[in-house]
Parts: sequence; C-alpha cells; structure tokens
Amino acid sequence: MRNDNQARPSAGSVREDGRYSIDLTAPRSHTLVRRTGVGSLSIGPSQLGKKAELHVEQGARIDWTVFDAFATPAGSPWPRFLYYAGSDAGFFDWAQKRPIEEMTWVPILSADTAVDASQSILHSLHIELEQSEGRLSLKLPKNPFRLNVSGDLSRLLATGDMPFSLTLAPQTGRRRNDPPFMLPDLGELHQVESLTLQNTPLGQPISLECLDRFPNLNSLSLWGNFCDMHLLARHAGLTNLELRFMPDLEDLPSLDTWPLLDRFIAYNVEETAGKRLKQQLKTRANTRPWTGYTSISKLRKPEWWTTEYGRPFSSWPKRLAKLANEAYDDAKAALAQARSFAEAEAAITAFTVRFNTLKGIETTEREDLGEAVWQLSQSDHQIGQPLTAEMAQRWFDAARDY
Repeated sequence: MRNDNQARPSAGSVREDGRYSIDLTAPRSHTLVRRTGVGSLSIGPSQLGKKAELHVEQGARIDWTVFDAFATPAGSPWPRFLYYAGSDAGFFDWAQKRPIEEMTWVPILSADTAVDASQSILHSLHIELEQSEGRLSLKLPKNPFRLNVSGDLSRLLATGDMPFSLTLAPQTGRRRNDPPFMLPDLGELHQVESLTLQNTPLGQPISLECLDRFPNLNSLSLWGNFCDMHLLARHAGLTNLELRFMPDLEDLPSLDTWPLLDRFIAYNVEETAGKRLKQQLKTRANTRPWTGYTSISKLRKPEWWTTEYGRPFSSWPKRLAKLANEAYDDAKAALAQARSFAEAEAAITAFTVRFNTLKGIETTEREDLGEAVWQLSQSDHQIGQPLTAEMAQRWFDAARDY
C-alpha cells in the first residue's frame, strides 16, 4: 500500500483493485489483494488455509485502522464484510469511528475475556463460539444492530442494550432421536422482541420450552427440527411467525391461537401440516384479513427429507458428495442382502476404503463418514441379530486411513 518513506494514504483514498502492502501486525507484514466485486475480507490463523485471505496467528495484535484507507468504488468503507478468527477484539474500538456493515468473529480465547462494545457501530454482528478455553463477556452496542450467535451458546454472557433482532444457532447433535436440546441461560438476551432459532432439519430437536424465558417476543422464526411445538400457544402476542425447513409440525397450534398475527410464512415444511395451514390461512382471512405478508409453499413428503438431509454429505463439494452417495448406496444395497456379520463387515469395509485414496478427507469429513457408518448400521439386513453401532464403528476404524 505504501513505500517505507511514505505516509499512510488518507481515509477512503484507495478504491482500485490490486495488491497492497499493509502494516496489519507489523510494518509491511501482509499483502492485501483486492478483486473486482469482492466486498469481503477474511482474517485468521494459518491452519484455516485458503479460508483466510490474510493469515494472522490467533493471539497477534492487529492494527485495524490500516483498512481506513480503503473504500468501495462508490466511496463507502471497504471491506463491507469482515470475518476474523482470533483473540484481538480491537475491531470493536475501531468500529467506534469506522462503522462495520457486517462482522463475523470466531473468538479464540485462552482465558475469560470481557469486551465493551457499547460505543461500537456494527450493523450486523455474528459470533461463532467454537471450542475455546475462555468465555466471552460482551457489553452490547447501543446503536441498533442484528446479533447472530452460533455454536456453544453457554460461552457467551451478553449485557447492555438489546439487538433489534437475535438469531441463535446452537450446536446440536446429529440425530433426530437424541434427547431434546435445551438452550442454556442467555441472561439479558431473553429480553429481545425478535428471535430466530436455527437448527438442522433432521438433527437433535431443540425444545421450545426455552421460549418461556423470552417474555417480550412479538416475532419468531424457526428453522429446522424442534419439539414441544404446542408450547407456542403460550406466546399469544406474536405478530410474525415463520417456519422453514421443518419436517415435523404435528403439534403446531392452530393459527387462530395468535390473535395479533399479521405475517406468516411456512416454507419447506411437511406436506400434511402445510395443507392444514393453508386452510387455516383462508379461514382466518374470512374473519380478519391479513395485513402483512403470508405464504405457504414447498410442501414436502417424508421421503424428501431423507433424500435432502438424511445423509451427512450435504455440505461436501458436489464431486465428493456424488462419490460419497454412490458408495453409500452400494453399501446399503450390500447390507440389505447380508445374512451374516462377516457379510455386513465386508459391506462397511468396502464403503470405508473407497475414501482412503480421496483427497480432502479431513476431520469434518471423517466425522461425516463415521455418521454415515452409524446410519448404515441401522439399515435393513437379514442377519437375524442386531448390528450394533459399536461393531460398525470398529470395522470403520480398522479399514480407514484418514
């Protein structure tokens, strides 16, 4: 960005694409590459590989003001969207003078850490709470903002002004038959009026008993698998209700449960409940017209959920996912014909070894394959005795090189 004998460019003066030497952690420590149409920037430790454009070790101090010089072609601050994995919370101080449109932070903390963001200007803040030794105590911004928290929610203590919208995506188990997940105590965040809860469609269900802690709710959006749906009847003050990617709505109360409801969306939901909701939508309109947006669409049969979300390869690159699904189909077909444990072991071993020579099988993919082996152990066979998950796991571990 500058030669050693030059001063730092003035705020917003750099608007062109190109390569710039910046003093991110030390003089000329990094080279920033700006590309046409890209408004985001990712920063994180080297183990993130290509997921981070600028590698900064997790405990390093960052001079966030180096980005003051950069602007979009239209003159607004660049980058518009920042992703950062590390321990330096200095961007909150930086945001007191330079607003951040969208900030995603993965705190990597070696000890409990307190941060005062009350004077920061962030339009949208995402906090991803992955495995870390320390808890984060955050005093929230006074300026209106959206807050999104995912992962281990128990690691966050938030105080101060409430966001105008809160999204929670807790880390839940992979299986629908796991005991219901209960949200941890979120302290002052329970005072929000607008809440979104996100979960996977076929994972461990989240119990809606947690909503009793949110007395001020008027807007609720649910994504994925939940249980205790009947408890929604306790929240008669809802004016907005949104249901997305939900395979089980059997216990959902009737729409007339919410007399103030003016906006309703059901998208990618189970077919039987969806048809029932369409009729309720029309009936309600006859007595009190809807003043807000309403939509019920993409009603799904039971087999659709299994096809789209029943296997753990949905987040894999298309090429790898295709190979994984083909291997899964072959293993399931072989197991269906298995009449002995030896034949079952051969089927699961054949599935496992097909990935020994594939590139890109890291920790996450290995966990996905382990989950696939568990699913295969629960599939149909002709052995006449239970095929336990422990047996299948031993065969998987013995055959894999990843």
